[in-house]
Order: sequence, then structure tokens, then C-alpha cells
Amino acid sequence: MISSYSDLIQASHSQQEPQRLLFVFCRAELPDEASPEERAAFERGEGGALTPVVCVDKTPDEAPDFGALQEESRATGQSWDVVFVAAMSGRGGTPPSTDEAQQPLTMMVESIRLGHISNYLPLDSYGNAVSLG
Repeated sequence: MISSYSDLIQASHSQQEPQRLLFVFCRAELPDEASPEERAAFERGEGGALTPVVCVDKTPDEAPDFGALQEESRATGQSWDVVFVAAMSGRGGTPPSTDEAQQPLTMMVESIRLGHISNYLPLDSYGNAVSLG
């Protein structure tokens, strides 16, 4: 069971093939057509829609701790509330390249836009796994 970013990094190092991690940083936003109840819930920190704002791919060695990833994300100037993470396995002892990660990362962004998030690990801004539902 992965409950934090450090658990994820440990799990990635234990895989048979090297991994590339895909990250989609999202901001919680209130849709324009939100009802008064949805607005009240959003103000309490509940609900809303998750909008992808930044995406990136890294090997576990390029992002060994969540603090470094946070700093890099802050440098973009985009605020975010949740980051979704997925992993790609390499072949023959070589991790997937950034080029190989582009299409899966694009598909991941689109999947999140459509609300299909069950295949991804959601982490809060502290690197802890969160339950969305």
C-alpha cells in the first residue's frame, strides 16, 4: 500500500524494470455552473473540479524526494492542490525516455480532465496519498 511519495519512490526502485514517473499537477476549481450547495462545500475545502495545470515526467532518481518536486513545481508559477502520479516500466534495463512518455502523459491529462482518475495515485501538496471520491 502506497501512502506517501516516499513509499512510491521505494516501490519504483523495487520493480524489475526501471520506471519513469508521470506527474499531472491539478488545481481545484469551482465550475461556473456550481449550485449554492456546491459553492458552500467548495469553500469548506470539498468538491470542485480538478484542472490540470502542469505535467512532467521524471525518473525516480530525478525526483527522489517530494520537496524537490514541490520546489520545481513552484518555479512554474502555477498553484496546485493535487498531483496525480502514474508509472511506466522500461524494457531491458532501460527506463522509458521522455519522448516515450509524451503520449501516455497527454492521455493522462485528458483522462483527468474527464474525471477518470482511478488509475492514478493522488498526492496532496505534502506528498501524502489522498482519497478522492
